Amino acid sequence: MCRDHLADDGPRLMDEIAHALERMGLLDSGKCPPLTPLTGGVSSDIWRLDLPSGPACIKRALSRLRVSAEWHAPVERNRFELQWMRCAARIVPEAVPEILGADEALGLFVMRYLDPADHPVWKQQLREANADPQTAAAVGERLVRIHGATAGDPRIEEHFATDGTFFAIRIEPYLLATARAHPQLASALESLAETTAATKLALVHGDVSPKNLLIGPQGPVFLDAECAWYGDPAFDLAFCLNHLLLKCVWVPAASDAFLACFKALAGAHLAGCTWEEPLGFEARTAALLPGLLLARVDGKSPVEYLTEDNDKEKVRRVAARLLHRPASRLLEIASLWSSEIAS
Repeated sequence: MCRDHLADDGPRLMDEIAHALERMGLLDSGKCPPLTPLTGGVSSDIWRLDLPSGPACIKRALSRLRVSAEWHAPVERNRFELQWMRCAARIVPEAVPEILGADEALGLFVMRYLDPADHPVWKQQLREANADPQTAAAVGERLVRIHGATAGDPRIEEHFATDGTFFAIRIEPYLLATARAHPQLASALESLAETTAATKLALVHGDVSPKNLLIGPQGPVFLDAECAWYGDPAFDLAFCLNHLLLKCVWVPAASDAFLACFKALAGAHLAGCTWEEPLGFEARTAALLPGLLLARVDGKSPVEYLTEDNDKEKVRRVAARLLHRPASRLLEIASLWSSEIAS
């Protein structure tokens, strides 16, 4: 049995998971393989296991996230993550792992495990200065296909009416918490929060970060759609571009390559924008981006790799400038970032 691997959660949870796997038809009765905890997430428990059909992983949402700030979120987000992955699989099958089963009562689902040997995490590649604009463009192309295929669909809007969860796990900890930390910028950040919450256009992933992207033989694979929401696709684009800018501070030697990835991803996504006038969409993305930049320094979920005060001040300075005088084009932001930080 797998009792030792779930000691922190107790034998009751272990038994519940074993029975859930049996109900899904993934295990024979009474045979539970070892569960190995996987690290890296702050919002869920994730375990790897070997099923008769091959390696898999189980994901279960946590009610309190593993961050220093007090941060709670509804565990029902696990169900919407599963729905996002199934929806994305209908649009771009190669963009998500295969779903093997789910148990809504326990708030968990099982998906095919993708070996890091042939599906490396994009964040790790970037950390090693392996920044390929073609990979970034592929991320943008797949993401915009999902946005475009779900835009204006009332059924999708009804299924993903997760405003409360998105507020709790994105708008409040990123934009509003940052507004409290920067009273002089509060009006701009609160306005961004209001606009984002009110814009309902397409299915949003909500956490398009390099740590949630595997780069496989068939292209990028998206993970961790716990923030799935029918809302503003500008959030997804800005969220991912934000990480590419921050990587310039983390690995300065690769700044030019990261900015090339920024331009490739933005260009690919904007080229596929069909649900609204692209210039308006770009302007909304550009306005949101500095708010997210500042949030990753002073919000509830700061990036772990910016530890030097000097680096944080660089981000604060550029973010404040853009919040006071918003850019309307993403290349304007890339140019400013290059001259102020990446040079």
